[in-house]
Amino acid sequence: MSEIMNIVYEKLRQGADLVTDSRKITKGCIYLALKGPRFNGNTFAAEALEKGADYVVLDEQAYIINDKCLLVPDGLDFLQKLARHHRQQFSIPIIAITGSNGKTTTKELLAEVMKTTYGIHYTQGNFNNHIGVPLTLLKMPKETEVAIIEMGANHQGEIAALCEIAEPTHGVITNIGRAHLEGFGGLEGVKKGKSELYAYLAKNNGVAFINRNEEFLETLAEQVKHKIFYIKSENPSITIRDIEIKLNKVQPFLEAEFLSGPEKVTKVSSALVGKYNFGNLMTAIALGRYFKVNGEAIKSAIEGYIPQNNRSELRKIGTNTFILDAYNANPTSTTAALKNFSKIEAINKIVILGDMLELGDYSKAAHREIIDHLNGISTKAIYLVGANYQSSIRSSDKVHAYPDVATLKNELNTNNWKDSLILLKGSRGIGLEKLLTIFQG
Repeated sequence: MSEIMNIVYEKLRQGADLVTDSRKITKGCIYLALKGPRFNGNTFAAEALEKGADYVVLDEQAYIINDKCLLVPDGLDFLQKLARHHRQQFSIPIIAITGSNGKTTTKELLAEVMKTTYGIHYTQGNFNNHIGVPLTLLKMPKETEVAIIEMGANHQGEIAALCEIAEPTHGVITNIGRAHLEGFGGLEGVKKGKSELYAYLAKNNGVAFINRNEEFLETLAEQVKHKIFYIKSENPSITIRDIEIKLNKVQPFLEAEFLSGPEKVTKVSSALVGKYNFGNLMTAIALGRYFKVNGEAIKSAIEGYIPQNNRSELRKIGTNTFILDAYNANPTSTTAALKNFSKIEAINKIVILGDMLELGDYSKAAHREIIDHLNGISTKAIYLVGANYQSSIRSSDKVHAYPDVATLKNELNTNNWKDSLILLKGSRGIGLEKLLTIFQG
């Protein structure tokens, strides 16, 4: 390591915080200046020292004011190398999770399962990118026995880069879907980008967990020598061949059962809504079994998990029930949510969809495809929010379209909905969750 990295790492070992946001400076911390298209962290060096930072790490000479300022060639590169060094101090399973849909829910479920048996460390919130992954790794305490690292990407090469930092020993791709098509350049680009995790595992003798219910995964993982298959099949993995997971019912919540011992079936009732979450549930069970978590512990962990952060939440407000899935949306996840919604029996069913973002040249066709699907389902009303949906509708469509949430909110204030089941599905940037305030009084 370089002298500066030695200084910083020793301070971290002594308990200092590494801070990249100048608004969150604490006394005795180390402030690391990062740069982006709209900000330059170097400009806050003096402020960080005034607030009590012990050191600031900069990559621009002009902002150095005293010997507490440590100059490095590139702040982001320094962060990533520092995180990789910290990771290399551990000889433990590092489980990487990526995929087009469901990676955060899978990570949360798996964390609940694994913490029943191990000292774990896992990604908080959506700290899953080129900055979030290093920060997550650097917070890993020395007593960690298993780490679960979520990896997000919207361009090819990003998963490969994150693997070089986190050096995973085990990996899961939840699925391959039509998400971030603008950056990946289409579905083939998504396959190539997400399968960079498999490529890393193949090169480094790692273990890949393959859900045979998901399209493309088995083919993409051909290069990986050590594979664990889960789902009832003719050729189950020897390691977990006693696992048998199946869907008992769809509504209102998912249930599953699995073999937790010789001829012992354990049944699990979750708080997850929608068959599209079954793969996430099954992955948590399968990995728990692989890492020898007791069947009853798996059951207790999953049954205690309550979805939050606008991801497949079931909320009851007055006489109305909401399925709130407004954290992310793409053609694959939106279609799955609509198919699940159509199976639910309810007197008054209302669909509210927000634009699917980051689709680039595929956007218009994708939004038109969803509208065509909507024309074939039975509901009391359908509301679409955002410029992409609004520009894709035709006069014959059985939908109402609005440019933004504020405009739709004014419309909904005039409705007196009761005893309704309402689906809210859209990309985070649309903010559909703001509509809930209408019903909360």
